[in-house]
Formats: sequence, C-alpha cells, structure tokens
Amino acid sequence: MSRLQTVLLTILMLFAADVVADDAIVRVRMSTGQGDIEIDLYLDKAPITAGNFLKLVENGDLDGGSFYRVVTYDNDRGSPKIEVIQGGLGDASEGFDAIEHETTEQTGILHTDGVISMARGGVGTASTEFFICIGDQPGLDHGQPRNADGQGFAAFGKVVSGMAVVQKIQGLPADGPAESDYTKGQILTRPVSILNVSKM
Repeated sequence: MSRLQTVLLTILMLFAADVVADDAIVRVRMSTGQGDIEIDLYLDKAPITAGNFLKLVENGDLDGGSFYRVVTYDNDRGSPKIEVIQGGLGDASEGFDAIEHETTEQTGILHTDGVISMARGGVGTASTEFFICIGDQPGLDHGQPRNADGQGFAAFGKVVSGMAVVQKIQGLPADGPAESDYTKGQILTRPVSILNVSKM
C-alpha cells in the first residue's frame, strides 16, 4: 500500500469513527423556567428508549411540558427511598405509543447522579414521562426491590450541564394537589415549564 493510500485510509477511518461517535451520543438542551439542562442521550446503549426521547425532541412534543413532581428522602413513600425530579407531558401524554422496556441490565446505564430515565407504571408502559436522578439511586436499577416486578427503570442518558437547575427544581415548594396518598407532598405547587428541547 502506498503512502497516499495509507493516508487516505486513515482519514476514512477517522471519519467513520466520528460518524459512529455522532450516532452513539446525541446532546440536547432542555430550556426550562428555571434554566437550561444539557443532556447526552445514549443511542448506542439504549436505542429504543433514547430513540423514543429523541423522536419526542425532534417532533417538538416536549415543548410546553413541565417538571411537576419532586421526590426526596423526606417525602418518598417507596422503598428504597430515592431523590428525583419527574417531568414530561402529564395529562397530555394520551395518544403516545408506549415503548419496549430496556432494563439497566441490558443497557449497562445505571441510575447514578444526573442520569435520566423513563417513568412507568407496568413494564412496557413508558412513553413521555421521565425523571432525573439526584445522587446515585441504585434502587431504580434492574433486580432491585423498588418495583415489585424487579425490572427497574429504563435509563437512557445523563445530564452533562445544569444539575444546579435540577437541584433548584427539587427544592421548590411541593404542596400541589396529588392523585393519591403516595404522591402527596411531591407535586410542585407551580410546575416548572419545559419551554423547549432541541438537539445541540
């Protein structure tokens, strides 16, 4: 192989690596009423879950949503106790398709500080609602007892900038009307608007 061919091959390999890297992680900016949060979506590790979130971003579906629930060690009624903020479309989530559940065992994305994950009821019911971990929350991983089904939640990305905003939201007053005793004291008095979410 000639020197020119070697150089060209090296350039092609570097270009291919950049393409793979670009496809593997996509960064989005979530602009809220309390400031901006930048999040890396791990499309390579959690293609179904991260892909669904990216589709919501690209379609503008999350614009106008909100953060409406904050869970702290003091107000949590689950076990083990967790600290997260939850957001999404809330009552406006009707009509969105649920996605297949990707466990942390499958993806390798554990619920550490700043990780974003899908909220759900039963397995395979997640669609538009999500939460961000404050501190490490291993109880949300696959095989842990937080959910009776043992499947945990589907993590798909991580906050890379704006955790101060996340913590600020968590500290807001939360005495809004709750649908059950379980969430009493967790509903923000004034939900924090998600103004826009876009790819960077």
